[in-house]
Amino acid sequence: MSMLAQDGTTSPASSDEKQSPAKVYVYRYKQFVGSALAPSVYCDQVQLARMDNGRYFMATVAPGKHTFRSNDAQSGMDLELKAGHEYFLRVEISTGFMKGHGRLVVMPREQASYELRSSKLKPLDAGKVVDKDRVSIAEVHLVDSTPDPAPATPAAPTPKLVTVSAPESTVKGITIRDSDGSVPTGSVTGDQESLGEAARRNKRPQPTR
Repeated sequence: MSMLAQDGTTSPASSDEKQSPAKVYVYRYKQFVGSALAPSVYCDQVQLARMDNGRYFMATVAPGKHTFRSNDAQSGMDLELKAGHEYFLRVEISTGFMKGHGRLVVMPREQASYELRSSKLKPLDAGKVVDKDRVSIAEVHLVDSTPDPAPATPAAPTPKLVTVSAPESTVKGITIRDSDGSVPTGSVTGDQESLGEAARRNKRPQPTR
């Protein structure tokens, strides 16, 4: 580590990541209005290509701040491009009194990836490319970002069986006696006599003395 600190070298992986260019996808709807126009697309006032109706291209641009516009000089944008990131610009035709002009609109990835999958969009013709060093007309194959995993559903608690004991009907510690205080024959004392048996026994007619 001390040697690296002295000579200021960095690991190859971090150096490659820092120098990797950004990718800027430029596309145009296929529609009837302004179909005969082919507005130019500029990066830092350098012409990249002329955009035909229903076409797209990809430009590799060094990281940093860059200016993009079409042939309408009043409409443009400054983008801070990050290494290895992807950006999407859509060319729109604004009609004027004398002729139409092209202007660029920054599109979110979610919408641009959907529109670029349209079967009506084709790669730009090679004859329309001006900056051949940065512009690629290869077919676009976008890879959707991996969605976050869905949170795991907690398992339902296992129901527990609870055993409920039946209430005891046995009367404990009670002695059944007649009205004169004597214990009738066959009477049960203590824990063996239930309430029902005691009630039925008391209702029986007593022998006449």
